[in-house]
Amino acid sequence: MSVQERKERERAHRERLIVATARELAEQQGWDAVTTRRLAERIEYSQPVLYSHFSGKREIIGAVALEGATEMAAAVRAAASATDGPRDRVVALARAYLGFAERNPAVYDAMFQLDGGLAFAREDTPEPLKDAFAALLESLGEVAGEGVHPGLFTEVFWAALHGLATLTRAGRLPPGDAERRVQLLVDRLAVVA
Repeated sequence: MSVQERKERERAHRERLIVATARELAEQQGWDAVTTRRLAERIEYSQPVLYSHFSGKREIIGAVALEGATEMAAAVRAAASATDGPRDRVVALARAYLGFAERNPAVYDAMFQLDGGLAFAREDTPEPLKDAFAALLESLGEVAGEGVHPGLFTEVFWAALHGLATLTRAGRLPPGDAERRVQLLVDRLAVVA
């Protein structure tokens, strides 16, 4: 291995460590606790080393969001592929999405609530975000209904899931009806033969 390859490997390792530490700290104490000073202390590197990877907290949030989008896409695909039939796929997708949001609140915030400097719904949207949307579209597109654009339907269904995730987490919805909400969402929005 050349010196350059070793340096690149070490740099990639430090970057993964920074992102993992930011996620851990955010999940434990919230995003307000994530500062470059605290991250530098936790990873045992100087702040200038941290800044050689990320220009600041906003970029770190963006990196966490991209990692989360990849994980969410995998979770949604895995859940949907483990079922048969369009309705069951959509129910599994909804459960997987809401479960991801519940298990990873800080990551979910990085993806959808905080400014990570990422473009959404544009040509320059990063691939992990496009892929997360594609993971939803793969199952939702087939239940959009006659004359309904599959992408538009996916946006509306996603917005409903996001609303459920956000309102549930904020304690604005009674926790005992989570499954009934998923069933109602699927039954009223999805067109399943």
